[in-house]
Amino acid sequence: MSNSPILYSFRRCPYAMRARWAIWHCQLSVEIREVVLRDKPQELWAVSPKGTVPALCLPDGKVMTESLEIMLWALGQDHAWHPSDLAAEQMALILQHDSEFKPLLDAYKYPERHLALSHQQHQENAMYWLETNLCKRLAVHTYLIDAEFHLSDAAIAPFIRQFAAVDRAWFVEHANPLLQQWLARVLQDDFFAAGMQKYPRWQAGDTPSYFPAQL
Repeated sequence: MSNSPILYSFRRCPYAMRARWAIWHCQLSVEIREVVLRDKPQELWAVSPKGTVPALCLPDGKVMTESLEIMLWALGQDHAWHPSDLAAEQMALILQHDSEFKPLLDAYKYPERHLALSHQQHQENAMYWLETNLCKRLAVHTYLIDAEFHLSDAAIAPFIRQFAAVDRAWFVEHANPLLQQWLARVLQDDFFAAGMQKYPRWQAGDTPSYFPAQL
C-alpha cells in the first residue's frame, strides 16, 4: 500500500467534489487517481464493487466509498475541528437532499430516462424542492444553517451547481435570487480554484499525482 491515502476521483462528479473539499479544507494530502467513468480501471473496481467515485484507500487497507464518510474522516483528522451542536441538523439536511433532491436532479438532467414526465415538469419538481427546503433557510440565514459556511453547504452545493448548469439561462432568469446568491458565494470559496484543478487520466504505472497539488 502507498504511504499516502489514495483517492479515486472524477473532477466533475459532485460526490467526488465533496470528498476533495474536505481533504483540501483540512489541509490533508492524498494520491489522486483521476478516472474516466466510461472506462473505469480495474483498480477502482477492486476497491469499489459498484465502480463509483469517490473511493478512498487508507494505508492500513481500509476503503471508504461513501462521500459523506470520506468528508467526516477528513474532518476527523483536523484536531481544530469539533462537531458542533449543529451537526445533527446538517447531517439530516444532507441526507434529505441526497434521498429526495438527487433523484429529481437526475430526472431533470436525463429526461430521456424518465419519460413519465416532461422535461419542464422535472425542472419544476426540482425547483420546488429547492424552494421548499433550501430557499426557506436562505430567507433567514446567509448559508444553509446560519451565517457561516458549513459542511452542509459544501456537501449540497456541487449538486445545485449541476442543477444550474443544465439550463444556465433559465436558472438565472427563474431561480430564487437567494439561491443564486448563496451558490455564487459558495463558488467563490478558495476550494473552487484549488479543488477543481485538472488532472490527467490515471493509469497503472503512472507517476503518482497528489491532491492538493504539491508545489
